Amino acid sequence: MPKSRTRSKAVYTPPSRATKSKVSPRWLAPTMVASLLIGLVWIVVFYVSSENWPVSAMGPGNLVVGFAFIIVGLGLATRWR
Repeated sequence: MPKSRTRSKAVYTPPSRATKSKVSPRWLAPTMVASLLIGLVWIVVFYVSSENWPVSAMGPGNLVVGFAFIIVGLGLATRWR
């Protein structure tokens, strides 16, 4: 009976954890939460005040400002580890 061939590839070894795991900066989480809350409060105040507050001269531009804060908060959330 013929002998089977031996394995020619080396056995898989996972990479070592020589590098330090990444940690978020201390300012990231509070800034993220603050940005999300400011955006939410900005939009809620705009609607509750019948479009007179936070800046009445901006009119519907207040929605852009509120959503900009929320988008910044979501952008920071993607960098949180």
